[in-house]
Amino acid sequence: MSFSRVYSAQVNVLDGELITIETDISKGLHNFSIVGLPDKSVEEARDRVGSAIKNSGFTSPKQTNQKIVVSLSPANLKKEGSYFDLGIALGYLLSAGDLKFNPDKKAFIGELSLNGDIKPVKGILPLVKSLKSAGFEEVFVPFENKEEAALIDGIKIFPAKNLIEVIKHLKEEDTFCLSTQPLTEILIENNFAHNDFSDIRGQENVKRALLIAAAGGHNIAMYGPPGTGKTMLARAFSGILPPLSKEDILEVTGIHSVAGTLRGALITSVPFRSPHNTSSYVSVIGGGAIPKPGEVTLAHKGVLFLDEFPEFDRRVLESLRQPLEDKVVHISRSKGTAVFPTNFILIAAMNPPDDNATASDIVRFKRKISGPIMDRIDIWIDVPKIDYELLSQKEKSGKTSEELRKEILRARKKQEERFAGSLVRTNSAMSVRDLDKTVVLKEEVKKILNMSAEKLGLSPRAYHRIIKLSRTIADLEDSKEIETKHVLEALAYRPKDEF
Repeated sequence: MSFSRVYSAQVNVLDGELITIETDISKGLHNFSIVGLPDKSVEEARDRVGSAIKNSGFTSPKQTNQKIVVSLSPANLKKEGSYFDLGIALGYLLSAGDLKFNPDKKAFIGELSLNGDIKPVKGILPLVKSLKSAGFEEVFVPFENKEEAALIDGIKIFPAKNLIEVIKHLKEEDTFCLSTQPLTEILIENNFAHNDFSDIRGQENVKRALLIAAAGGHNIAMYGPPGTGKTMLARAFSGILPPLSKEDILEVTGIHSVAGTLRGALITSVPFRSPHNTSSYVSVIGGGAIPKPGEVTLAHKGVLFLDEFPEFDRRVLESLRQPLEDKVVHISRSKGTAVFPTNFILIAAMNPPDDNATASDIVRFKRKISGPIMDRIDIWIDVPKIDYELLSQKEKSGKTSEELRKEILRARKKQEERFAGSLVRTNSAMSVRDLDKTVVLKEEVKKILNMSAEKLGLSPRAYHRIIKLSRTIADLEDSKEIETKHVLEALAYRPKDEF
């Protein structure tokens, strides 16, 4: 047999793309070429595959006088990474007649080392998911990727440590040299942050604001002097959020697997991302020649904490508009366009100018944060200095994170019932149409809201966000209707004059 066809897959944005590996061997002077828009790492597979085959007990392609052509299709898709090493090696052995097996419904993923060991690759979860959707029944994956691959039910996963194991298994399919990896169990756990809310002395108003933000999925900005606990409060915040569902766990794990940030088989706790204020546009928003997810996508279903918020590059801050509003970010490049999910809660922290600041310092600070960005943050809360007497107390302060989480779960349950049958999950995600359908304001409440909006000069977006925030406050207090006190509290969270 001089021609063979086997199957593999590669990551394409956040999904998997089926790749067909065709190998043709013909007589002639030695030549080994890979076609189908391969990048440098794919072209280098020739050397990796040749050495792996030789060190697995077979004749290396380099030792033969023959023309070897490996075609990766679809030909118009850029091939990158080391996903295809295992498939190319098996395709060559099949084409050369050194190995016989039926490649139908089988896929092979993995990077080969020079001695034939199979190294792990990133993005296994979306790859296996796409192969299952394409009708494949068996996937051979690196041993280190076995638990992540086995998150997908309905497809056989064969983890292998080296090329020899795969060859023996394919030669003697009835003996099952490789064992099928059992389905990985998904355990939904509560989030455990490093800090408990009760360990943070004072700041009860800030804790209340964070409770509301978590209950309705609202973005929040904390401002105040350095050292008042803003970072500690932000890190404790992830511990009061509801746990991820099984669907969320698979989605978040897939994103981090593609990005190469996955530690372990899967992510079961709410993501908490905290990029430094010197981070580049691409690292925060996403992008690159071939679009890759940034921090806004890695924070999907979790928290994006931006400390020293005004110190981020202005281009980064302005680019947050779409992720905050639409919960997706569009990345367009000459080599492709990608849409990444960005459903996160933003926590911004900043130190506004103090009493000794000059007028130019204040003007410069205000220019750093535009009105449209401010309108997309529902809650603005001052984090004042703490009295030293309060700091020296040993007893815990306020409710624990567990108690707050129970309140949030009750409020989220009300929202789940309210939005049953729609894609909306939290009050913050309501559109104007959703507001008209689900929120009815009493006349006296509407009057207070309209008077306040006119006095404060609220934009239409800010006006609607006040209603959403009021609805969340009402849910926390188990109120069916939005009352005047709920609107007044929501209005109290608007940015103050210093902004």
